[in-house]
Amino acid sequence: MMVRGIRGATTATENSQRAILAATRELLLEIVARNGLTTDAIASAYFTTTPDLNAEFPAVAARQLGWHDVPLMCSHEMNVPGALPRCIRVLLLVNTEKAQHEIAHVYLREAVTLRATPPPIED
Repeated sequence: MMVRGIRGATTATENSQRAILAATRELLLEIVARNGLTTDAIASAYFTTTPDLNAEFPAVAARQLGWHDVPLMCSHEMNVPGALPRCIRVLLLVNTEKAQHEIAHVYLREAVTLRATPPPIED
């Protein structure tokens, strides 16, 4: 069995506990569904938010979903000018037999723009 990373991101409608938890729950449920995960397969979860989201820890949503034995961590993203605001990101490390190309990364709401082709590197 391998440890694989699953990325996901979404956006909250506002900087409130309710909005952060709702967006995070939606994201986690979609990642679990698309990848056929059980809670026992999740080795850990690392959440980040943009600096404009500080009303709640996204990890609280995972606990509300029953992820009581999963190690969870939260942090802020770099404050990059022009970056997508109100963004919640997660990196799940999971134990799986799936190959890397079989992993489904999930981007919801305004975060779908994060999977667009990146701009060329400027000199």
